[in-house]
Amino acid sequence: MRPRRRPVEHVRPSNRDTTRINDAIRVPRVRLIDSDGAQIGIKTTDEAREFAYAKNLDLVEISPQADPPVAKVMDYGKYKYEQEQKAKQARKHQSQIHVKEIKLRPKIGLHDYNTKKGHVERFLNQRAKVKVTIMFRGRETTHPERGRDLLLRLAEDVKEIGQIESQPLLDGRNMVMLLGPTKNAGVKRDAEDENAQRGKEAVQGDGDRKDPPAADDAESQPGAQVVEA
Repeated sequence: MRPRRRPVEHVRPSNRDTTRINDAIRVPRVRLIDSDGAQIGIKTTDEAREFAYAKNLDLVEISPQADPPVAKVMDYGKYKYEQEQKAKQARKHQSQIHVKEIKLRPKIGLHDYNTKKGHVERFLNQRAKVKVTIMFRGRETTHPERGRDLLLRLAEDVKEIGQIESQPLLDGRNMVMLLGPTKNAGVKRDAEDENAQRGKEAVQGDGDRKDPPAADDAESQPGAQVVEA
């Protein structure tokens, strides 16, 4: 007696899915592949369906253009779910790539420059890309080389954690450069956070000591305050 098969509608493809499964496969013969990938050979479609149903699985046409078409035995509902999860993870990975923007003036002072550079370093250490924009005003547009020199100076200052992905390019009254994180970006920060955590645990685990070593105190201090650019 043939094992009872679950209703076909439970594994029916969506409206956008043109894959033929089970009774929707109308060709007379198929080249059958088992669920473990083993080649069964050419079978009538009815025989192939019976083979799949005996395992309580689906018969899925995977190569309709072949002669004869290729059909595989599988749990189609589970297969579709796994494919959707893989696509979801791929989209999630893509969405994790962020681009931050920092704007500078060509005549920026040293203090402001160092502040902006700190923002760039923070973004790169977060493994974000950074779009650095030089904004020209008035007659400043007649000396675009000043903006280019400033951008290249910044790239040189952060070269350990950032690399130029798009060279300085003049766009109207602005000049833009794109920096991307290197493999070293965030490494030092992670190490400092780990040391700080270890120092904190060491102090907490030695509650009887009234004067913990200065090195432990230094390591357990929180990082610099985040300031939005």
